Parts: sequence; C-alpha cells; structure tokens
Amino acid sequence: MKASAHRRISLLRGLAWISGIALVRGLARKVSAVIAECNYAQHRMIELATAPDHYLFRPDAAPDTYAEFIYRTSGVLRHEPSARARARALR
Repeated sequence: MKASAHRRISLLRGLAWISGIALVRGLARKVSAVIAECNYAQHRMIELATAPDHYLFRPDAAPDTYAEFIYRTSGVLRHEPSARARARALR
C-alpha cells in the first residue's frame, strides 16, 4: 500500500473517531436536558401541591383580610434566577 493511501485511511479513521465523540457529546447533552426538565417539573409540582392556595375554597379570589393574605404567601415562594443563571440559559 502506498503512503498516501495510508494517510487517507488514517485521516478517515480520525474523522470517524471525532464524529463518534461528537455523537456521544450530543447524546449526553440531550439526556442532561431531559433530567434537568424532570427536576424542574418535580420541584414545580411540589411547590403547587404544598401551596396554601391549593387548600382554599376560592383559590382564585382575592384575600378578604390581611391575615388571609399573609397565610397565602406563607408557602414556598418562587425565586427569580440570578443574572448569571439567566445569562447561562441564553447560551
């Protein structure tokens, strides 16, 4: 076999190896995104299930008293993500 043919085969093997790595990275990224989405959904379901509004007779109505307002806001509050986390999400 000639040296140029050897180089070509070596180059093709190298490209196949690189594309294999890219495939594994892409798959890992997708699996990570699914796990992150499941984590977010689970946290959100817990927030909704434990919210005081969930147990009220009229949860969509405005509170009648200040005490009722305080009771409704006594549960876990959703926090806005930091600027760093928002910037990371835009990437």
